[in-house]
Amino acid sequence: MTAAPFRLGMLIPEFPTQTHAFFWREITALRAMGVEVHVFSTRRPVEDCPHEWAERAASETTYLFPPRLSSALVSPRDFPGMAQALTYVSRLSVNVKQKARALGMLACAVDFLHHARERKLDHVHGHSAADAAHVLALCRILGGPRYSFHLHGDLPVYGTDHAAKAWDATFVAAAARPMQRELIESVGLAPERTYTLWMGVDTDRFRPPAKRAESPRGLHLASIGRLNLCKGHVHTFAGLRKALDRGLRAHLTLGGRGPHEEEIRQSIARFGLQAHVDMVGPLGEAAVIELLHGADAFVLSSTGLGEASPVAVMEAMSCGVPAVCSIIGGTPDMISDGTDGLLVGQGDEEGLAKAFLRLGQDAALRERMSRAARERAVRSFDYRETSRSLLDAIQQSRAPQRRAA
Repeated sequence: MTAAPFRLGMLIPEFPTQTHAFFWREITALRAMGVEVHVFSTRRPVEDCPHEWAERAASETTYLFPPRLSSALVSPRDFPGMAQALTYVSRLSVNVKQKARALGMLACAVDFLHHARERKLDHVHGHSAADAAHVLALCRILGGPRYSFHLHGDLPVYGTDHAAKAWDATFVAAAARPMQRELIESVGLAPERTYTLWMGVDTDRFRPPAKRAESPRGLHLASIGRLNLCKGHVHTFAGLRKALDRGLRAHLTLGGRGPHEEEIRQSIARFGLQAHVDMVGPLGEAAVIELLHGADAFVLSSTGLGEASPVAVMEAMSCGVPAVCSIIGGTPDMISDGTDGLLVGQGDEEGLAKAFLRLGQDAALRERMSRAARERAVRSFDYRETSRSLLDAIQQSRAPQRRAA
């Protein structure tokens, strides 16, 4: 008799959006391993997703908000854990308005419980340490499946009450080692209940071109990501301006969209870079690969909180594009400075200028870094291996001896 497949729920907030390609890769890889993956999301995204798989992903996703009326009308007495769930909400260290919001999460958790029972889910993994983690914890209190969740950036970005969110999680994963340390030191999780688990890239699809064309405009820099001030675009522009003023021929292609597009356009004009920066909007995977195939270097100059192990950097390295990155989150673990990319301090505009000049003036260095970046991506970032690591963590965390510890 064939054993039933492992049934895994995957909870991803506002799925799918432009930054969610790595989630879809993970779902695809887990299914290829024989896991029955059921996709859930807190609510429908407000923005369109440019990826070719977006329509399929949305059609396979069950959205918890607004909760189904049939679930919302179920009497609380049918759930022995309802009193405990209400106590959970009452003890959150937030104001009255936010507690009212948490009651909405409880309604979603009740609906989620119904879905979990209907589909006989064995485990649920959430890709957020914010409100989605509250939904997971509340669902568990109500009698739902065991759960785990992923921290994808610095802890303060994801609200408060992280110990409550993790109260019965089999483990909490972090997308970079500094975040794992936060879980241990700030949340108080036992080290054995945490992992560092990277997201991944399809190294078969994201691969170097047969021959990288030389741009007639000089060094071709690429930057792909949300147009948010925390991404540090202004520092990239300042560094590029300094390098141009010292004789470098270069241009930057900037892909993505976000809430600060107008401020970023104003920064481009302020530095006099209109002829050197092309903003191309949101890009699907095929367009991202095309851009990376024509790029000499990738730039990420993020500052402040929020960055973990950026998948855009993994994608660039997989295409043989060395990255110039600020030292933030997991970038020092991803990049060996001077070997497969270059690291600079956060906000270090002079450091960025020197990195651009170094790459622009040394084609042999770019070629060596390109080969090394590709080798590192294949070795460390392939989505099949990172997805296997997640599945291994889930299965190990559910073992009786681990839970007893």
